Amino acid sequence: MKLTDNEKRDVVKYLEAGKPLPEKYRFLLFDDDREVELTWNGKTNEVTNVVLPFQVIEQIDEPRSDAKFGNQNSLFDFSGRQISGWTNKLIWGDNKLILSSLKNGPLRKEIEAQGGLKLIYIDPPFDVGADFSMDISIGDGEESFTKKPSVIEEIAYRDTWGKGADSFIAMIYERLKLMHGLLAEDGSIYVHCDWRVNSYMRLVLDEIFGKDNFRNEIIWQRSNPHGHVDTKYANIHDTILFYSKSDNYIFNTQYTPADENYIKTFFKLDDGDGRKYRLVTLTASGSGEARYFKGELIAPPKGNHWRWSQIRIDEAMKNNLIVITKNKSIHYKYYLEDNKGTPAQSLFVDKTTGNIQAISKENLDYPTQKPESLIERLIKASSNEDDLVADFFCGSGTTLAVAEKLGRKWIGSDLGKFGIHTSRKRMIGVQRELKKAGKDFRAFEILNVGRYERETFLTTNNDLRAEEKSKQAERKEKEFVKLILSAYKAKPVESFVNVVGKKRDRLVAVGPINTPVSSKLVQDIVKECKEKGITKIDVLGFDYEMGLDFSQYTDQGIDIAFRIIPREVFDRKAVEKGQVKFYDVAFIEAKPIVKGRGNDKEISIELTDFSVFYNQDDSGEIAEALRPGGSKVVVEDGQVVKISKDKKTEEISKEILTKKWSDWIDYWAVDFDFSSRKEIIKIVEDGKEKEVWTGDYIFDNEWQSFRTKKNRNLDLITSPKMATKGKHKIAVKVVDIFGNDTTKVIEVKI
Repeated sequence: MKLTDNEKRDVVKYLEAGKPLPEKYRFLLFDDDREVELTWNGKTNEVTNVVLPFQVIEQIDEPRSDAKFGNQNSLFDFSGRQISGWTNKLIWGDNKLILSSLKNGPLRKEIEAQGGLKLIYIDPPFDVGADFSMDISIGDGEESFTKKPSVIEEIAYRDTWGKGADSFIAMIYERLKLMHGLLAEDGSIYVHCDWRVNSYMRLVLDEIFGKDNFRNEIIWQRSNPHGHVDTKYANIHDTILFYSKSDNYIFNTQYTPADENYIKTFFKLDDGDGRKYRLVTLTASGSGEARYFKGELIAPPKGNHWRWSQIRIDEAMKNNLIVITKNKSIHYKYYLEDNKGTPAQSLFVDKTTGNIQAISKENLDYPTQKPESLIERLIKASSNEDDLVADFFCGSGTTLAVAEKLGRKWIGSDLGKFGIHTSRKRMIGVQRELKKAGKDFRAFEILNVGRYERETFLTTNNDLRAEEKSKQAERKEKEFVKLILSAYKAKPVESFVNVVGKKRDRLVAVGPINTPVSSKLVQDIVKECKEKGITKIDVLGFDYEMGLDFSQYTDQGIDIAFRIIPREVFDRKAVEKGQVKFYDVAFIEAKPIVKGRGNDKEISIELTDFSVFYNQDDSGEIAEALRPGGSKVVVEDGQVVKISKDKKTEEISKEILTKKWSDWIDYWAVDFDFSSRKEIIKIVEDGKEKEVWTGDYIFDNEWQSFRTKKNRNLDLITSPKMATKGKHKIAVKVVDIFGNDTTKVIEVKI
């Protein structure tokens, strides 16, 4: 510490006054070898070390469920379903908590057993003002509407990151530090960004990974040249920053294929069998000995030598690969098929990695979706077959799909439930594609992270002391509950743990503001109801844990209703006017179909009804805002409605687009033996790892039907399944066009 007496007195003065020290003292008081450092308001080197259990809610190995004979490998059972080895993981939740739980929790051992995490690719939502809504097709796909992000997504993407660049950097900094800790020593990371944050991102990565581990700044041309631009150069590229964790990292050179003009110019010759080649001289500069060609000893031209040994020349002569001209000039045939192309450079402008065209087979109409060819180059370059790769902002699942096709293991996560659902459908499609081609593939599972604790997620001022932060969090929670009860027209009540309000003869419980209502919370609510003699209760939540079976709570002597909190609760005018409508979670009806005699019986499930009660947008406001001749699709009281304004008369008309109940369904699946697989989670208690049964079961996906962009058909009756005598618990899962899933368990006696 090099402080003068005056500086020491200055520091004491500031400390006694309780004022922050001037910036210069940070460098005078603390040793810091870094030449350049990125700082922002509230910067801290601390990262979360919370360890939450991962709950497997769905296991998917559907293409193998109907296999007659399994692989002889112990990885599979007699039916061909995977029973051991690494299972790929698709995780729904906040990636900060996911990363922390992966890095510090029991699953870390499984990752290390696979050789560690070799490659991470992320494409975070770097535009803090971006629109995270998306277009969703209805029924046969002739019409679509815009799905807005959930409240949970909005809080994460806008409130947390939407306060400018410093809020975004603070978000990504902590996550990148966790990724660095999780990455294998020979691993690499690719961070996709654009002009908004690439300069900041470079400094953040330099600080975390070390500037000596910077490998490349890749420029990827994401779109074709634009038309006339008056004020600046057209922006048609993104940046991908490539870092390794150490000097010992995986890198396999990739090549860009030769273009058509190059082929036409240089590969003009063929042997009559369609194989194109060009002639390449067999000499190179430098002295060398003569070699035999067709029994004749021929010396190389002066100052040159023959590239090949005599053995290789003899072999090439046998295979007609040597051409000798009249003037004794000697060449060899270099075939187009042997041409790997040009080693890939840091400028990705080749068609191989180009943008996704609207008509592309892989186009899912998902915001920020990247082409598979781009991700393929990165995965091939920085990992090998059977390596583990990850994408913690996986979106539509492009990284996961490419990893599976290339024989890699994978982990994917996303905060958006619709993103998880889109990835689920995509990966089932990849499984089916690989099975049809006779190629290997792995099962994958869908997980929730945590038994959520509300206080973990309440945003507080990090500059406050722990006691003050706790008080602030408590105050915010009370304000939130008060707002929800006001909108629900319920009165607050006290002396309960989970119950916070009362509406007529029903009590009310409210879920967290920015996490889904978990099965653990519902269990706690039911337990409290039984202890207090409560017979009627409404549970309100913005979202519900994926895979939560609502039907299991209907036969416990409690009239429990699950309702969705609408986005409008944050509109004070709507609350004051009593315009906020809460709607029930979806309702499923399904019936079993049993056929056959004696012991040879088969069972199928027919989906007979599905009801939803959603609202999105105010139809009156939409109608007022429409221009003559314009139209917009909204969701109103469980119907998707197209509102149009006549171009001449400006008369408003409404057309219901959801013609039948099945138009609401995007995906449904069945587990024919729901109680066969218990949910066992790994927890750490007193520093020791142990496995416990949660009391829930894993949905073992055995059959499903879903819509894709290209195929809008939906089967409403499953394929038949052989059934033994006795009682069967069959779980039916339906995912609606919003990406919300509802599960129902039906009992069948055969």
